[in-house]
Amino acid sequence: MGIYYGIIYGVIIVSLAIIYYLFKYIFSQEKGSKEMQEISEAIREGAMAFVKRQYKTIGIIAVIVLVIILLAVYFGNQSKGADEAFKIAWHTAIAFVTGAFCSALSGYIGMYMTVNTNIRTANGAKSGLNKALQISFRGGAVTGLAVTVLSLLGVTTLFLVFGGSSSDDTLIKEAPSLIVGFGFGASLVALFAQLGGGIYTKAADVGADLVGKVEAGIPEDDPRNPAVIADLVGDNVGDCAGRGADLFESTAAENIGAMILGVALFPVFGVKGILFPLVARALGIIASIVGIFLVQVKDESKDPMKALNKGYLITTGIVLVFMFFTVKNMLSGNLPNGTEVNYMMLYGCAVAGIVLGFGFVWLTNYYTSVECRPVKEIAKSSETGPGTNIITGVSMGMESTALPVLFISLAIFISYKLGDSALGGIANGGLYGTAIATMGMLSTCAFILAMDTFGPITDNAGGIVEMSGAPEEVRNVTDRLDACGNTTKALTKGYAVGSAALATFLLFSAYLDEVKKIIGKPLDSWFSVDIGKPEVFIAGFIGVMLVFLFSSTAIRAVGRAAQYVIMEVRRQFKEKPGIMDGTEKPDYASCVDIVTKGALKEMVLPGILVIVTPVLVGILLGKEAAAGFLMISTIAGVILALFLNNAGGAWDNAKKFIELGNHGGKKSEAHKAAVVGDTVGDPFKDTAGPSLHVLIKLISTITLVFVSLFS
Repeated sequence: MGIYYGIIYGVIIVSLAIIYYLFKYIFSQEKGSKEMQEISEAIREGAMAFVKRQYKTIGIIAVIVLVIILLAVYFGNQSKGADEAFKIAWHTAIAFVTGAFCSALSGYIGMYMTVNTNIRTANGAKSGLNKALQISFRGGAVTGLAVTVLSLLGVTTLFLVFGGSSSDDTLIKEAPSLIVGFGFGASLVALFAQLGGGIYTKAADVGADLVGKVEAGIPEDDPRNPAVIADLVGDNVGDCAGRGADLFESTAAENIGAMILGVALFPVFGVKGILFPLVARALGIIASIVGIFLVQVKDESKDPMKALNKGYLITTGIVLVFMFFTVKNMLSGNLPNGTEVNYMMLYGCAVAGIVLGFGFVWLTNYYTSVECRPVKEIAKSSETGPGTNIITGVSMGMESTALPVLFISLAIFISYKLGDSALGGIANGGLYGTAIATMGMLSTCAFILAMDTFGPITDNAGGIVEMSGAPEEVRNVTDRLDACGNTTKALTKGYAVGSAALATFLLFSAYLDEVKKIIGKPLDSWFSVDIGKPEVFIAGFIGVMLVFLFSSTAIRAVGRAAQYVIMEVRRQFKEKPGIMDGTEKPDYASCVDIVTKGALKEMVLPGILVIVTPVLVGILLGKEAAAGFLMISTIAGVILALFLNNAGGAWDNAKKFIELGNHGGKKSEAHKAAVVGDTVGDPFKDTAGPSLHVLIKLISTITLVFVSLFS
């Protein structure tokens, strides 16, 4: 197995070298004028202050959870003997701490790169579109590569330390279950990072828009708006720190779920079936690196989105080639009846996952792009006021759930059937096919995350350019990149939901395997979940309730925090009349401080709800009920996340479509109505929606960690 570990750690070393090169490239770029640097420094200080205080809060919660894990896992495994229970508890705790630390580090890296790349992108825009694109996208690439490499390094190293390097097959097969705590720790930090960052960014954005655009009639990112720095800080702590932690836990949880399924097929593939997800992830990183370096525009008049799409297509093409040879080499073998495994069918599972990723990107683009029907319908409805804007936006969001659900269902069905056929119908063969599909979809994760982080970098760069009074031609460059960044942020949210759906199917299957171990059933046997049982039915109801209650608290938190910002901005406009004519300077720091305190206060309740509810369901209603809770809350969470993300993205771009001069343009009645719609959509797409991606995976890892306590 040494060759596979060599590939994984070799890719990690190469990736770290590439990260160092990109880091040096970005920091070698000039930072621009004094005015630009002052604005950038204010953004940097605000972002750093928020993350420092946020991580302190998360750290306190994590320590409390760590103690609970130690006690729960130790006493829940007493039937295995005190020594074995102690071993499992400490292994789980170590994995939890490692996952939490790496997830927090991923978020910090994302934010650090953004607050240092934005100013250099703004200055690079003076040299043209390609220069600014290179700087901004490579800044995002540092985050994308760092997050995926950290996830791969953490899971692989823990697997080796916990028994993966042993010559004893029993220890090798136990190791994946012992590192479940890594996924739990990553999910816990990701939830609070995404939730707190999402509340911050949208409270500042809503406050700045409603008072600045609607009441005062000043442009977005106008330096006279006291909330503008808080708004720009929010792009970093929500879209970068939060999303970095989010996608870190996605890759970690999905790797662990697939490895646990690989244990069930140990008689067929041996340790190669467990290592396959890690090797596939490593080769996906290499493909992403190639794609990243090919992103450039030779013609300054071209749409930069085409350059990003080209990089994505190249990355995907390389992944298709890598995946074929990986599947052929690692997943060939003989079944118990003597027939050979059909590796081409297993490769078909990977292709199904890759195609699903493309499908989600295309569908999200359709429902959120200014060029397509949904956004144009919302924009047109704005002519008759905010009421019709809201009605049309909600209906489009609901419509947008249909095709993605069909795509997910088709991918799961195809990969399951191909896996089942390839492995001769043996138990868990179909499930392993879905695991391969998940690896296929997530193989381009590093490139996708680079595209995602590119969005807030260009958004910040546009704000810095406007606030510093840069020439019109520079603003045109950053505006084009910002428009492109808005698209990439929307696309990556769709991608994240699709990957979450596949991941939770894996984690649900992993949970059933853990239950079978506890009750003494062999892994190749069946464990059914009877929805007709009252306990299971009730648990399913509670699961759906949790999804909606969580979303409610997250959205309401944005509303409450935004009220503080609105009152502060109004106060400053009233008490400092010179702000509007430029004779007085707004107090940016007070808005930053108000949003920071509000976001950290508001993130605790919804986070605690997610942690406590699945554990109580399992303890009070039992293992089978917990399975029903997982299954139904996953379905509800995916559909609601699709609705929130797409409705919010469509409202945002309907506003931008009007600002381009359609339906009366800026300052028209249609524009005011569209701003209201965008305000409603902000907590949908940037707070509740992305947080649901984490929720549906966090409840899966929580149940895996605490399953020994369930009755």
